[in-house]
Amino acid sequence: MRTKFSAFDPAEYLDSDEAIAAYINEVMAENDSDLFLSALNDIARARGMTQVAEASGLGRESLYKALKPGAKPGFTTVDKVMRALGLRMTATPLQQHKPAKPAKPGKASKSIQSAGQLRQAKPVTPKQKRRAQV
Repeated sequence: MRTKFSAFDPAEYLDSDEAIAAYINEVMAENDSDLFLSALNDIARARGMTQVAEASGLGRESLYKALKPGAKPGFTTVDKVMRALGLRMTATPLQQHKPAKPAKPGKASKSIQSAGQLRQAKPVTPKQKRRAQV
């Protein structure tokens, strides 16, 4: 007996805002641009490509081209599509990210100091002010 497989279409399961949000968040966590575009394509098909194209201000064919794997749509295009889908991108801090140490005031690298590109201002004394006025 042979096993039958049917094609899996994620768009069939993206029937609520919660399911769509969970799906796109999981995809974005993978940090794969082709997977991200494919997920946006799935969501657009679930919502209706024609409606998404109209809401985003893109032509239907342009929308298909922008969301195919390997495409390199600009940020503006992705933003328009996400807004048309009722989504927005948000940033969250990485847990393993260590913030950079702030530079100490008045400390510059030796190469900058020796090049004379960075000089600390010295306070001007009243005597120096009078000399400058003369």
